[in-house]
Amino acid sequence: MMIRNLVVFGLCLALTACSAKRAHTPTTPNVRIDPVLATKEAKALFGAKPSASGQSPSPYGGYAKGCLAGAVQLPETGETWQAMRLSRNRNWGHPELIDYVQNLSRKAARQPGWDGLYVGDLSQPRGGPMLTGHRSHQIGLDADIWLRPADDLNLTEKQRENISSISMRRSSGAYTNNNWTRAHHNILKAAASDPRVARIFIFPGAKVQMCKDAKGDRSWLRKIRPWWGHHYHFHVRLSCPDSANGCVDQAAIPAGDGCAEAEGWVDRILNPPPPNPNAPKPKPRRELTMGDLPGQCAGVLASK
Repeated sequence: MMIRNLVVFGLCLALTACSAKRAHTPTTPNVRIDPVLATKEAKALFGAKPSASGQSPSPYGGYAKGCLAGAVQLPETGETWQAMRLSRNRNWGHPELIDYVQNLSRKAARQPGWDGLYVGDLSQPRGGPMLTGHRSHQIGLDADIWLRPADDLNLTEKQRENISSISMRRSSGAYTNNNWTRAHHNILKAAASDPRVARIFIFPGAKVQMCKDAKGDRSWLRKIRPWWGHHYHFHVRLSCPDSANGCVDQAAIPAGDGCAEAEGWVDRILNPPPPNPNAPKPKPRRELTMGDLPGQCAGVLASK
């Protein structure tokens, strides 16, 4: 009886491990692609596509190494949002992301001085590596939201090319500046409270300030992650949708509210460690080729 129980217990552990693994790796078999295509630089191919593929919505691969089938375009203007920098053609995403952005914009419109959101880059029409800028934003589950209050939702296309967001940091990101308001705190709380969100990136001083100001339930703070830059916008990353078998989630964030970690970031900004003369020079990043991406991305490119 004891042996049988041990076997059953071991089987349960194995099934649990497999289940956890499935949450972070694709279960759809990868597809082999033409060897010549595999050598092609991916950003040039994906950056040249002006529209989405005619496939069912599906992200393939990870946030910084993947693509997006069947993307949906965020309308350029809605009742509570405007997409910015339209010339980039990066207002595309998985349907879950489009729904998320629209829903968050309605919540932002309830804040004083905000009519909604100015929405920065989502993804290209078929995801994939971008010609310029982001290393991530490749599978239609990332969104940049401007920290500038959206107080005019009638901006022309030209105005959206020339207007800029507003920085919220001082002391290289150790603290927030006078542009930071309680409305920013409330919008980020609403953004992080959606169960679809995996994490949100913002500069360390903002995370520390939110930790100081948060009252009551602090569970949402766990998803707010300190990161370099991100003082003109915050970066939302959704988890892979349940039905997306080819999508690879990022590793889970640590337990707890993350406030001590953010304070550590601030301390290193204010008291940077001395440079290490023996540290090796960082190697330049190699551009991704089609062979680096999931095989399904060749089909995404080829689809009408």
